[in-house]
Amino acid sequence: MKSTPLSLIAGTVALAAVTGFAALTAPGDADEPEARAAARLPVERTSLLCPVPSMSDLAETTYTSFTPAGKSGGEAGAAELEPAEALPADEDAPADEDASDEDGASDEEKEKEKDADKETAADGEPVISLKDTGKPSTADTDKSDAPALIGTATGKLAPGWAAQQTTTAAAGGARGLLGVSCSAPDTDFWFPGASTAPARQDYIHLTNPDDTAAVADIELYGADGPLKSDVAEGITVPARSSVPMLLSTLTGEAAENVTLHVTTRSGRVGADVSVAEDEVGSDWLAASGDPAQTLVLPGIPADATSVRLVAFAPGEDDADVKVQLLGKNATFAPAGNDTLHIKSQMTASVDLKDVTRGEPGSLRLSPADGSGTPIVAALRVVRGKGAEQEVAFIPATAPVGDRASVADNRAKGSVLSLTAPGGTAKVKVTASAGSEGGEPTVKTYTVKGGTTLEVTPEVPSGLKGNYALTVETESGGPVHAARTLTLTEGGIDMFTVQTLPDDGGTVEVPQARQDLSVLDD
Repeated sequence: MKSTPLSLIAGTVALAAVTGFAALTAPGDADEPEARAAARLPVERTSLLCPVPSMSDLAETTYTSFTPAGKSGGEAGAAELEPAEALPADEDAPADEDASDEDGASDEEKEKEKDADKETAADGEPVISLKDTGKPSTADTDKSDAPALIGTATGKLAPGWAAQQTTTAAAGGARGLLGVSCSAPDTDFWFPGASTAPARQDYIHLTNPDDTAAVADIELYGADGPLKSDVAEGITVPARSSVPMLLSTLTGEAAENVTLHVTTRSGRVGADVSVAEDEVGSDWLAASGDPAQTLVLPGIPADATSVRLVAFAPGEDDADVKVQLLGKNATFAPAGNDTLHIKSQMTASVDLKDVTRGEPGSLRLSPADGSGTPIVAALRVVRGKGAEQEVAFIPATAPVGDRASVADNRAKGSVLSLTAPGGTAKVKVTASAGSEGGEPTVKTYTVKGGTTLEVTPEVPSGLKGNYALTVETESGGPVHAARTLTLTEGGIDMFTVQTLPDDGGTVEVPQARQDLSVLDD
């Protein structure tokens, strides 16, 4: 009987490690319902990874780091993004206790030398240190060999920490505005919308934040099923490093529309796909949300000239889904494309052309036959025509939930898309103080159920530098959000779209009561 309270204590300590708080108590009597209630508490540690920004000599990258004010996880804290670097091979090997120390250096001296080596390796590379909540910090680089970044936020800077990587490549094969929200490490990622076609150069970037190597597997699925590959399994990602791989080198089969599945056998990684498409532009393809029966893809620009939907059913059953556009005033089915059949393990795609027809919109995919087969999906969106085309991607995303932020916004060019797929909802949008000055502004919007509301955010008063946008659901049904950033270079309106899923700034922690007298000697 003694094992029960000991197990409870172990579980409570584990929760404390994650959240920074847990009550050392066990379930109380039936007349104490508050003892069994769960509380939502701020997280006290958050990790983010930013991929290698670009391999172009003509690219300029801005990093922006931000934590919204409120919901503090503690008084003190730090949030830093530092260059990823592989540990020397001998540091991964077990220490040999019998080996002699030839140079006679003490352990303390060796640690100092190791730290000095790391500082030298990072010298001149972008590193962002966030000092406080409610105001973003930025860093810039124009280096073609700029590294991936690995970061951790603690204390009051952890809840809702967000980082954005925005790269402008004004010319060359990778021309475009490439934006990506730095993401948390995980073990499972889906990327519908990738490609191994000759006109595309898609790289999967795997970044390992930990001090031991991770091992990843990659699966590729085309329109007819899995693509053969002899080199996509057992990929080692060294400790604290990033590995980019060209998808077309992983298989001998060229496919225009591919679903990419990344899993890890050991460890965890961050994963993003960089896309460069001949004569169309470049951007990042972020991972789709987890497979689900109903998906929302928010923020299709009003002036989109081409929209392609790519979807995949990862289970054993086919999926039949309704395709609906949540427009400015109502929900309707695209003409001739009101349903889509997705065969199991086969990538399906449909060209929706200029589906928004001059009005902003979002796409909702839902079961058409009641089967409710989980799917993943993404949109390839093109604006402009001819030599002035530019491409971006919109993955299916989770709702804003309590709160979500996007870190990098400019005085001009930011547009926020808010979609309520169910009931009417009210949201609060906060434009933070600028990175170099200015006061935050707050505005509340009502989003009618079944529609998409596109707004140009009110910029902070006296804005200097970049600012962040935070969206909070105040009432009503779920809201999905996306931010489009547009920058004009060489007469081309280059753009990128980032979705805003819930920031996970709080975690549910069970409250319990424990009578420590049950612990016998």
